[in-house]
Amino acid sequence: MTPSELNKPVVVLKFGGTSIASPNLIRNAAQRIARCRSEQKHVVCVVSAMGDTTDQLSSLAREVSSNPSRREMDVLLSAGEVQSMALLSMALTELGVPAISLTGQQGGILTDDRHADARILRIDPARVVESLHDDHVVVLAGFQGTDEQLEITTLGRGGSDTSAVAMAAALEAERCEILTDVAGVFTADPRLVSSAKQISTLSYDEMLEMANLGAKVLHGRCVELARRFRVPLVVASATEELPGTRIVRKVESMEEVVVRAVTDDRDVQKVSILSVPDKPGIAARLFSVLGDQGINVRLIVQAQSHEGHNDITFIVSGETLMEKSNLEAVVDQVGGTSWIVDDDVALLNIVGEGIQREPGVAGKIFSVLAEQQINLDLISSSNLVITCVVKEKDLARGAKALHDALIETDNN
Repeated sequence: MTPSELNKPVVVLKFGGTSIASPNLIRNAAQRIARCRSEQKHVVCVVSAMGDTTDQLSSLAREVSSNPSRREMDVLLSAGEVQSMALLSMALTELGVPAISLTGQQGGILTDDRHADARILRIDPARVVESLHDDHVVVLAGFQGTDEQLEITTLGRGGSDTSAVAMAAALEAERCEILTDVAGVFTADPRLVSSAKQISTLSYDEMLEMANLGAKVLHGRCVELARRFRVPLVVASATEELPGTRIVRKVESMEEVVVRAVTDDRDVQKVSILSVPDKPGIAARLFSVLGDQGINVRLIVQAQSHEGHNDITFIVSGETLMEKSNLEAVVDQVGGTSWIVDDDVALLNIVGEGIQREPGVAGKIFSVLAEQQINLDLISSSNLVITCVVKEKDLARGAKALHDALIETDNN
């Protein structure tokens, strides 16, 4: 049986760890699932591990091993989602709702063999479809799958969201709801900007930029997947049944350019390779070496050439371990003189479709920051985002000022 042969539309609901962190919250989630099912929908529920279970399991591993293998860590950490799926299935049964819990393997999620950071290769939803046809709610363990050798794998950061969107695509679902501890996607981080407003609708591209540039509510991997397979996404509260934020293919505003959000990210480092020879192939060599070291670069700026040399500066995640030996190897490979790492920086990102081509937007951004006496270290722009690298101490003040100037008077 194929998904298209099911007699009711499929809705995928994903519950984050904070949304099912206690027995009471699990019962609340079960009630919400039951209400969705009563609307003549087939329901697949994807769950994360309860609360801080993953952290607790990781701590246990460190207590018994100084260097646990990635394979064994995957086996251990997958137990967190297995616990959640079984408990939620029990809670549904207690309400009189027929339910079945399935692990990633049982749900047909096949991945590559990269432990701790696997990628989904394909999904065979046959058992899920069979259970839906029998009118069961399917409770699926997120964050996990198996490789070709039936080894348990985990999907890394954003894995449960990615599991949910991938299953929604495989089932041709009506929508995928990411249910969490916030009401939706906001125009800024409410912890920094008290006047931040919830956004009703975003395009996939806008949400992807926000996810990759500091908005923690969704991970970029799941947004990429939703965009590729055109899965309608909703980000909403798990405890209140409010509309949330819809993520769709295109926001219908014709050619109007609207600043949608100001996002921030303080979890970054700035790395500069100094006095690099200004000749073809040097940049390629530099970033090939960084790639070989597993370093993902987020933003690149090359200074103007001076006497045949220039500086190349780039931004990496704050979690990236910039070992001295690795940096020395990079400098040696490209013929530079030295390097500088600065972790006292942060990103301010102004997001909106067509923002780069709108006259006056960049000037207004820079004027606002100048009025706040905030110096711009680096600047990058694209059709969707203008990114300013600033000192971390200026981040909150800059985010609030930009939000007030660019969004507060906006009718959206």
